[in-house]
Amino acid sequence: MTALPQMRDLANRLLDYEAGMGKASESVGSPALRVYEKLRQNLSSFAGATAFQSLAFRALTQAKSETSALWAVQVAADGSLQGLGTIDAQTEMGQDWAGERGIILIARLLGLLRIFLGEALTLSLLRSAWPSEVFDDRNSAQRRSA
Repeated sequence: MTALPQMRDLANRLLDYEAGMGKASESVGSPALRVYEKLRQNLSSFAGATAFQSLAFRALTQAKSETSALWAVQVAADGSLQGLGTIDAQTEMGQDWAGERGIILIARLLGLLRIFLGEALTLSLLRSAWPSEVFDDRNSAQRRSA
């Protein structure tokens, strides 16, 4: 079973935004890792590190069923991701784990948030970390056509 198209679209929007911000501010890490870390910070402060770790573990387990490329990644006790260096060493030149693998993981995490917290609370938490333009369908369509 794959992630819902709505969650994949939302994950794409967040990664697109972070990719743009990374170019503008020389941010460290891939867009997917920055999205993951923002989610981890917001949700850990909302529900606690243990709750986030549990949710992230489940999302990663689901993501591994979609792509075996995530086999080396693990969720640490604080909810951070470990083993990304192994993936980077195995990917083709110029390909970042944030591509399809990052979208899958973030989409799975967003899907679980939606299930456990509901759509309204999930969007509220996301809006506290990203500007509202990320969630505007018109901006999403413009980015895809560019």
